[in-house]
Amino acid sequence: QVQLVESGGGSVQPGGSLKLSCVASGITFRLYVIHWYRQAPGKERELVASISPSAVSTNYPDSVKGRFTISRDDAKNEAYLTMNNLKPEDTAVYYCRAQQVITRLGDYWGQGTQVTVSS
Repeated sequence: QVQLVESGGGSVQPGGSLKLSCVASGITFRLYVIHWYRQAPGKERELVASISPSAVSTNYPDSVKGRFTISRDDAKNEAYLTMNNLKPEDTAVYYCRAQQVITRLGDYWGQGTQVTVSS
């Protein structure tokens, strides 16, 4: 049974930091592209970070570039999203997605973790 479990969300003040974790089970983790998405109330889900197998490449949109860092530890079947200098507009539910390079062979989502940035 495949499972992705996010943790590390919470409430912080603007300018603060959080580190999210995504732990996977039931998949060969090292073969998957890992993505972090977020969805704020009333808005569409958006991609905020991606990391390729073996961490050969990473990708970020301009909205988080320079503030967020995605990383992975394949020995632990775990990926992370380190978020610095958080802004109120970062408030959202954050989701982890594991996508096999051949997508039809594996594409899984976690349940999400809430991040709230407010004064």
